[in-house]
Amino acid sequence: MGGPSAEREVSLSSGKACAAALREHGGYTVIEVDAGRDLSAVLTEIKPDAVLNCLHGRWGEDGSVQGLLEWLGIPYTHSGILASALAMDKQRSKDVFRAHGLPVVESVLAAAADVRAGHVMAPPYVVKPNNEGSSVGVYLVQEAANGPPQLDADMPDEVMVETFAPGREMTTTVMGDRALTVTDIITTGWYDYDAKYKEGGSSHVVPADIPQEIFDLCMEYALKAHHALGCRGISRTDFRWDESRGAAGLILLETNTQPGMTATSLTPEQGQAVGISFPDLCAWMVEDASCGR
Repeated sequence: MGGPSAEREVSLSSGKACAAALREHGGYTVIEVDAGRDLSAVLTEIKPDAVLNCLHGRWGEDGSVQGLLEWLGIPYTHSGILASALAMDKQRSKDVFRAHGLPVVESVLAAAADVRAGHVMAPPYVVKPNNEGSSVGVYLVQEAANGPPQLDADMPDEVMVETFAPGREMTTTVMGDRALTVTDIITTGWYDYDAKYKEGGSSHVVPADIPQEIFDLCMEYALKAHHALGCRGISRTDFRWDESRGAAGLILLETNTQPGMTATSLTPEQGQAVGISFPDLCAWMVEDASCGR
């Protein structure tokens, strides 16, 4: 858990929650590791039977630590190298989804300097890093915007710009080969970092109170996305649904290969909604761990 990414604090919360859940479940000796540059040496000394990967963002979720664990021959949870790298690269994962007939919005990669200088597509649109998660550094440019977004200096040199998909925010967790349920995420504004991780930042309706057709499509699309990317273990796919357009208004935003496991997180909540306790969910991930993922 932890690590050097922009999502370090959330990862620490996920790791502590999962460690506590595994201890509550029983049958496991749990060692919490804050992943630093000496991770290889630490793991070689500990010699774990399995690694529950609670890292979020770059290095922990993009195939990097997965490669290290493969090299060390230590079974680990969640997706392997290729699926992790694909899912973290938003533009390439969109290409995969498109090739499998999944509905995504138009998007382009652009230099941050060009995005600051002028609209690279007609508003409304969203600007985000191509390889971070958890709504880190996300800009929504409204239709009535007077000018282009003034991105922070710490944004990467290349960013993704995508057409804004209006509507309700929904998400579905996949566990192995099973889509769990659909959550309708209700916020007063943009579903940003604070809305995801702060108490009261958003409210969740689970299972979502939506037409059965849309519910079923979310479940179907999440499972298809999981398989299209080659994911393993747990993943969570996010959607936007424009009610005025019916089934045509359902858009797949992205797939998270290592969704949050904090007190406010969507995946543990979905597990509980279908009768899987948080300790049982964490134990399932550990028992599912392997190399060659």
